[in-house]
Amino acid sequence: MLEFTYKAHCDLLGKFKIDTEYDIVTVRQTIRQYAKDMGMGIVDQTRITTAVSELFRNMYNYAGGGEVLIERGEVENHHALIVTCTDQGPGIEDIELAMTDGYTSGQGMGYGLPGAKRLVDRFEIQSKLKEGTTVRMMKWK
Repeated sequence: MLEFTYKAHCDLLGKFKIDTEYDIVTVRQTIRQYAKDMGMGIVDQTRITTAVSELFRNMYNYAGGGEVLIERGEVENHHALIVTCTDQGPGIEDIELAMTDGYTSGQGMGYGLPGAKRLVDRFEIQSKLKEGTTVRMMKWK
């Protein structure tokens, strides 16, 4: 797994595969339930659910699927739900460009990655061509 900038004490809530569209729905619902269990309000539940839905769709469409790690932990004095999405796809050639509203490398509208970033409190992305991409998102409680 790639190294990210934050330091946290985390508890693993689950590890899931995204191989089918059904997996996208199931894991998205699981994350919503974890957010609810943490005491997040409906708005924050919807934000994290929408953000992960965008990432799961990207993993499925561009990388043929991937893996999702869901954790809960303390990050910089915040109680956080942490979702890490990893794929073994083609990677992102230009992350800065990919994070620009309106840019798309496929059929989408170009709001997936930057839109997901706006919906969460912390968003980190690392990608290596021909090796894959890892995105870690955190939503504070």
